[in-house]
Amino acid sequence: MDIISTLVDRRQQLLSALGQHLSISLIALVIAIIIAMPLAFWAARHSKAAAVLLQIAGILQTIPSLALLGLLIPLVGIGTTPAVIALVIYALLPIFQNTYIGITGIDPALEEAADAFGMGRWRKLRKVELPLAAPTIIGGIRTALVLIIGTATLAALIGAGGLGSFILLGIDRNNTALIVIGAVFSALLAIILSALISWLAKQRWQWTAGLVVLLILGVGGTQIASRVNQPETVVIAGKLGSEPDILINMYKQLIEHDDPHIRVQLKSNFGKTTFLFNAVKTGSVDIYPEFTGTVLETLVKQDRTAAHLTAAQTYTAARQALSKQFQMTYLQPMAYQNTYGVAVKRRFAQDHGLTTISSLRNVTDQLSAGFTLEFLDRPDGYQGLKKVYGLHFPTHSFEPALRYAAINNGKVNLVDVYSTDSEIVQYKLQVLRDDKHLFPPYQGAPLMRTAFARQHPGIVRSLNKLAGHITDKQMQQMNYAVNVRNESPAKVARTYLTSHGLLKGGD
Repeated sequence: MDIISTLVDRRQQLLSALGQHLSISLIALVIAIIIAMPLAFWAARHSKAAAVLLQIAGILQTIPSLALLGLLIPLVGIGTTPAVIALVIYALLPIFQNTYIGITGIDPALEEAADAFGMGRWRKLRKVELPLAAPTIIGGIRTALVLIIGTATLAALIGAGGLGSFILLGIDRNNTALIVIGAVFSALLAIILSALISWLAKQRWQWTAGLVVLLILGVGGTQIASRVNQPETVVIAGKLGSEPDILINMYKQLIEHDDPHIRVQLKSNFGKTTFLFNAVKTGSVDIYPEFTGTVLETLVKQDRTAAHLTAAQTYTAARQALSKQFQMTYLQPMAYQNTYGVAVKRRFAQDHGLTTISSLRNVTDQLSAGFTLEFLDRPDGYQGLKKVYGLHFPTHSFEPALRYAAINNGKVNLVDVYSTDSEIVQYKLQVLRDDKHLFPPYQGAPLMRTAFARQHPGIVRSLNKLAGHITDKQMQQMNYAVNVRNESPAKVARTYLTSHGLLKGGD
């Protein structure tokens, strides 16, 4: 019943995600066919080149999808373009390989008979080779299609939308219904399109080509039309989690309230910090909320650590480094501190007398930690726990929301947390005091390119309204409203802004 009610409530969002997923998948499939099939026809008569091309296609398919997306963002930005490029790369091998096998596997006697009838190369390809190789070629296209649709769920990590947005949101909110909806509809899409390809293979090739052309024109025309006669669009993105989602909705509502001629496009639940930072550098994203400690510890080059600095000193150092090294503007931060911490279950803390991070040294032989990949690699994360506190214990890497499920289910007994996470209350965790001051201050503030800030002083004024607002407790309550009470981030954001006089209640 929970799945059905979620399906009903989010039907418009699902239709949009299906359209995005279908668009990305079909564009990638058509491009892969256009590249791979002609290459395979040529390689069928050049065996040495065929071996090289097969090896290259195989190597390309072994590149991890997240790594490939991360490499593409600095080159082509975010959204549909890098997603399509990545999907094309993964689809090349099955299409090229099956086309090559289909052509080279034709009985030589039939080839000789075609030559005896005086058929030229292209006529022989169209009249003899393609019909005979068609079943094998269609098999490769179907395999590529299923691969594309499955991999396209990762497109949501770089702002391209699709059914992956349901899966990522479900993982982040610990909402099984959203995960099931995203996975089931992705599988249904693969089954339906695979069956459609099989049906088209039995029709006249003119009908198939015509349908492909119509699909391309339809997808392209829709995307062009969506960009014509539109007000200026500002792209704002946020990392995974309810808190960035709430913040970017606040940004959107403030900007559009103050200037109705600007349309804000939100790209929520972006993947990693580096994805977003590179997207701002390339201009694919205009604004995103970043934390002062993250800037100093991860994004800029500096001689000193952010530990032992005050919140004001951390912000000043971050703002100056961003301006000097990347020509970026970092607006005034909000009041709350969303700093890192490590937490255990309250009962575990009571049973072992744990109150500080240093006290973990007494139970290192009993610890099994679940940390995010980012925390594992950060100098103010697990690397800092080893260096500053001398702690060494087994660790497991998790996506942010999954680490909470892991500690709640007893799979691990220590996790990294953000101080405003609603799960601290929800799962009855105790955050251990950072008695050696490893974790620097983390205040959130809008980050944008300096050129963008100069061109949009009104947006800067709108976003500066949040400076000094939102306490730790208020942020934790808003996260709780989204994660536990299932309120929408937009509604939670508007409630805060109106109740604190930053928006008029009727707007």
